[in-house]
Amino acid sequence: MKVGIDSYCYHRFFGEVYDIQQPPATRMSYEDFLNRAVELKVDGVSLETCFFESFDDGYLKRLKEIIDRGRMEVVVAWGHPKGFEGGTKPEELQELKKMFRVCHILGAKVMRVVGSSLDYRNDPHGPQIERLTKIFGEAAKIAEGEGVKLADENHFDFTSEEYLDLFQRVDSPYFGMTFDTGNALRIGDEPVESVRMLGQYIFATHTKDVEPVYGGNPKNWYYYACCPVGKGVINMPALVDALLSTGYEGLFAIELDYMEPKWKDEDLAVAESVRYLQELKKSR
Repeated sequence: MKVGIDSYCYHRFFGEVYDIQQPPATRMSYEDFLNRAVELKVDGVSLETCFFESFDDGYLKRLKEIIDRGRMEVVVAWGHPKGFEGGTKPEELQELKKMFRVCHILGAKVMRVVGSSLDYRNDPHGPQIERLTKIFGEAAKIAEGEGVKLADENHFDFTSEEYLDLFQRVDSPYFGMTFDTGNALRIGDEPVESVRMLGQYIFATHTKDVEPVYGGNPKNWYYYACCPVGKGVINMPALVDALLSTGYEGLFAIELDYMEPKWKDEDLAVAESVRYLQELKKSR
């Protein structure tokens, strides 16, 4: 069991502030994030490319130096926020292809990608899956040549059954899933059961715990808001056991998006989540 952190936990500090949030008092660089990950002694990081300050070799190699110092595994995360937009933007494959170079410099063997998003969850799913099957079929062939697996995130868009259909259609060992535990619940699935269904296709995770916002509107995507891992409604011990039983060897990468208002400090939530998962790891 390898504990990690996705850089999206600090999205406000990288400049992405939701309309329902307040901007932070300070900003963060990617070097700051990686140094914090080293300080927390995690096993790996998932790095959202949308927050990179540069894609120059020198910049990426500086990040790699910190990664190596912390002996951390890396997932490169491309596609925020909408990726292929439900398959209507196949031209984004050209941007995805550029990220293989980033993977090679940083030493990543898995790239998280985005096929659809919550913006398209109410659009017909069948046509989206048809389009994405074609796109990811082509992308998987390129990924195989690059030696990097593509892991499509369940982005509060499709059900677990629909994802299973997509993976079976593409039918490539280089195309699978970044399983977001919180997004599974948000779409109406039970996360542990989803893991049991999709485990063989899961290459990475967003290990996210959530709780309902008291007095909130269940129609809002953030009704199930983030909280420290182990403090919410997801059965994390059962989920970890279910995923490990499939032979999963990737990161349990903590991710936070919209925090339940009582949790006011993302960094404290990350640190508490790391402690929880590290204790869970010791008990395995």
